[in-house]
Amino acid sequence: MTDLPIKAVLPDLLAALRTRNSAVLIAPPGAGKTTSVAPALLGEEWCSGQVILLSPRRVAARAAAERIAEMLGEEVGGTVGYLTRLDSKTSAKTRLLVVTEAIFVARILADQELTGVSAVLFDEAHERHLESDLGLALALESQGVLREDLRLLVMSATLDGARFARLLGENAPVIESEGKAYPLAIRWLGSAPEKRLDEAMASAILTAWREEAGDVLAFLPGVGEIERVRERLGERLPDVPILPLHGQMPPADQRRAIRRDAQGQRRIVLATSIAETSITLDGVSVVVDSGLSRRAQFDVAAGVTHLVTTRASQASAAQRAGRAARQGPGVAYRLWEEAGHAGREAFDPPEMLTSDLAPLVLALAQWGVEDAGSLPWIDPPPAPALAAARERLHALDAIDQAGRITATGRQIASLPMEPWQAAMLLFGAQYGAGRQAARLALLLQERGLGGRGEDLAARLQRWDGDRSGRADAARKLADGWALRAEGLVGRRSGDAPPLGILLAHALPDNLARRRDASGESWLSAGGRGYALDPASPLARAEWLAIGDAQGRAGAARITAAIALETAEVEQWLGHRIERRHTARWNAAEGRVEARLERRLGAITLASGPDPQPDAKAIVDILVDKAVERLGEFLPRSLIARARFAGLEALSLDRLAAEAAEWLAPLFTGRRDLDVPKGALVEALLNRLSWDERQTLDRLAPRDFASPAGTHHPIDYEGDDAPSVEVRVQAVFGLEAHPMIGTTPLLLKLTDPGGKPMQATRDLPGFWRGSWRDVQKDGKGRYPKHRWPDEPWAEKPSLKTKNAFNRT
Repeated sequence: MTDLPIKAVLPDLLAALRTRNSAVLIAPPGAGKTTSVAPALLGEEWCSGQVILLSPRRVAARAAAERIAEMLGEEVGGTVGYLTRLDSKTSAKTRLLVVTEAIFVARILADQELTGVSAVLFDEAHERHLESDLGLALALESQGVLREDLRLLVMSATLDGARFARLLGENAPVIESEGKAYPLAIRWLGSAPEKRLDEAMASAILTAWREEAGDVLAFLPGVGEIERVRERLGERLPDVPILPLHGQMPPADQRRAIRRDAQGQRRIVLATSIAETSITLDGVSVVVDSGLSRRAQFDVAAGVTHLVTTRASQASAAQRAGRAARQGPGVAYRLWEEAGHAGREAFDPPEMLTSDLAPLVLALAQWGVEDAGSLPWIDPPPAPALAAARERLHALDAIDQAGRITATGRQIASLPMEPWQAAMLLFGAQYGAGRQAARLALLLQERGLGGRGEDLAARLQRWDGDRSGRADAARKLADGWALRAEGLVGRRSGDAPPLGILLAHALPDNLARRRDASGESWLSAGGRGYALDPASPLARAEWLAIGDAQGRAGAARITAAIALETAEVEQWLGHRIERRHTARWNAAEGRVEARLERRLGAITLASGPDPQPDAKAIVDILVDKAVERLGEFLPRSLIARARFAGLEALSLDRLAAEAAEWLAPLFTGRRDLDVPKGALVEALLNRLSWDERQTLDRLAPRDFASPAGTHHPIDYEGDDAPSVEVRVQAVFGLEAHPMIGTTPLLLKLTDPGGKPMQATRDLPGFWRGSWRDVQKDGKGRYPKHRWPDEPWAEKPSLKTKNAFNRT
């Protein structure tokens, strides 16, 4: 520890924790905070109990414990131990225990006082994992109410120390270590969209291998990419150790990737983001960064968490590059352009904003807190996500309406997995299928277990035949879960449910039925569309219980599922099948179609004509359709008259808002919109009071009575409204222009053959003006009709000259 930069600030940190119960430590990568601070606390007078060091990942937890034990000259499992889900080394002598964040949350929920614990250290807190934020909130609550003597230390390399200090309390000091800065060069290789990622990365690694010295650490988003790059490099560098590093590897292989080659041979390590922080890879002086990362993201529609590939943030890229300069000068190659670097996210988003909050809500209910806002958070949980999580937990009977934990909820909370997986395990245990359910739950958690492929049943079978250390450890863990679950529930009589039914019980909305012959398109009970590779063996199934899917569109790609038979669905999920009377608009036929259906959620199992349709539902659909096209459906002339008269009762907005009152009775017994016009007009007029009807007839009369005694409908719809079409001979004798209220009526005058002649709002001006031209033309075309010189002085009549003269 003598050459570690953290030594310079350790006295200040130890002095602070002697008088205060909280502190923040900021130290850059390589300063030694992970391996040096925790053992330094063991010798303090106040530290009579255990020190718990939280690590964000299993690989990092084990590596930290082993490194600290080595520094103390001991074997891990003595003074220093670790505890992760699939691996642990601890004993009664262990005083410094390195655990993953989820393990710590489970421990503090089981023992709120943290009996026998003197200090909790939150390492790499800047990563903002959900379990870290939750664990810190619970530890602060415990410290404030039950354990004033409990020391809490938040540690990070890129931490906003002031924010965490405010969270820890007014007196929490922020102690910074400058660290040891080695020169770091950045090489910008640029992106190559035309190349596959594995091709581009292999080329970049080969370049770095030729031009630089030291071991090479390459960052890739996932295991699949690591294996493809490893295969490419193996062809070009057959004698070079090319080592993968990811969370699915056995511990021994992980140790080999972290430590220098025993023979001093130069090597290449291909890693996921687990190598970004917490662990130091000995001998690495070159980093090659793909610029991509894979993050867990909760899919609300599917109800499951899956991994999405995104661009690594600027902070993540800085952490990766820093791996090259932890032990000396280094260089980092980046597969993107320098100009585009500023466009990346500054930091990875806190998991609080992207994760399923059901585990958090259940943990808080177990803690006894119904209002999440009452706990101290660096960023509070979003209210919509909390509400959605409560709804899902209530559906599992884990919490009641008030948010209090139920007996079932306590059983679910006692199992170390997501609530829906715990519900699946408990259901399976009731029918003697606890081991199957437990292994299925672990299979969904541990990527790569049982190989690859969408078929979870096939993966489970391969896992059963796998005799590797990792497979054995996973089986042991799952079998332990099964025994726990069987001890929590009573055994029911009957056959054990099929594997797919276990999954469908926990994720009922993810039960899907094939809807095409190829097996490419699927519809789930929750109403979501899914897609499956037609070449998949699952494509021939009629039903699938979906455990995971990628994508958020209407056809997310199924990545994990189990096939089911129709008979199995009917037998085990019959209680969810319902008979439903449905009514829908058939646009092709222009009428409502009523059917009786058997449905499992959004999936229609059978459908036929409904002998007893829901009359109200039919009327409601017809009303909605009529409102959609109200302007076309209503008698336009009457609506236009009412609008001209200013009658609000017949305005389109008012009619639409009150359609259920006046329109619904017209559709009783009907399936279409063909309401008789007379009935529709009568229904509209019945909405008017006697005074309003008088106003309508006075301000917007229906027709114009000409001096000749003929009646002509007035048009109130056009841009030139009000207007009327009338033969010119019918208005002979009119000296004054006819008015509609205070608006001159537009007279569209026609000749005896009905052809337009003149339109005017000034009849006296027309008679004494352009009439001369109209008269001349009319005499030529219709010589048998009257075309007087002073039409305003003539008697109106539509008769010919001879017929008129005989009267």
